Amino acid sequence: MSASSLPIFTWERRVEFSETDAAGIAHFSSFFLYMEQAEHALFRHCGWTIFPCRSAGAPPESLAVSWPRVHCSCDYKAPAFFEDQLSVDLSIERLGNSSITYRHVIRRDSTILAIGRVTTVCSRFDSRTHQMTACPIPEHIRDRFQARQP
Repeated sequence: MSASSLPIFTWERRVEFSETDAAGIAHFSSFFLYMEQAEHALFRHCGWTIFPCRSAGAPPESLAVSWPRVHCSCDYKAPAFFEDQLSVDLSIERLGNSSITYRHVIRRDSTILAIGRVTTVCSRFDSRTHQMTACPIPEHIRDRFQARQP
């Protein structure tokens, strides 16, 4: 199912010194960190956690899911600098049976700095075999994302 490109969540953060080069420009790899942090912030905003096995009151291991990435990309438009206040607009580009493709627009005020995509697969980890297996997205997550009202 294809979803809207309208943002369902916006997360803000400041560019830290450790994310920049000697000229104070954010390193290209930092944008992947920003995208992942925005996804985690979305889950917290919805009252969930990205990895419930390690949280208090977590479901039994057989019910816990994780979200490994299977594809990440980023198109850079303009640099981000140390101390810039960034906004990451997150939308769901595709909601599959077991996968989600997020679209991230990273901007400074109205200037778009980068547009990224991350595809993640809902998976269960078998501690006996140490294998991850794709599984359907839990209904409470699917319902919330289909309604686009986190």
